[in-house]
Amino acid sequence: MTQTEKKVTLVPLGNRVLLKRLEQEETLKGGIILPDSAKKKQESAEVISVGNGKTLENGNKLPIAVNVGDVVLLDKYAGQDVNLDGEDYVISNADDIIAIIKK
Repeated sequence: MTQTEKKVTLVPLGNRVLLKRLEQEETLKGGIILPDSAKKKQESAEVISVGNGKTLENGNKLPIAVNVGDVVLLDKYAGQDVNLDGEDYVISNADDIIAIIKK
C-alpha cells in the first residue's frame, strides 16, 4: 500500500456485526463444478467486528453475544452485503445470528 492509498475500516454501530461469509465447496462429490449463479448463499460467516451493543430504554448497553473470530450461523436472508477494498462483507443485526459454530 502506498502513502496515498488509505485503508478503510468499517466499524458497525449499535447492535450490528460485520461478517465475512465463509467460502463454500465449489465442486460436488461427482466432480461437477458449480457456476457462481448456481451456488447457494452461504449462511455461515466469521465475525470480523462488533458494535458496542444495543441501547436499552434505561440507557444501559446490552452487549453483543459474539466475539471477533467466532464462526456463526445467520438467518438465510440476513444482512446487507457490502464490498470494501475488493472484499465482500455482510453487516447484520446481532439478532439475525442464529448460533455460534463450535469446532
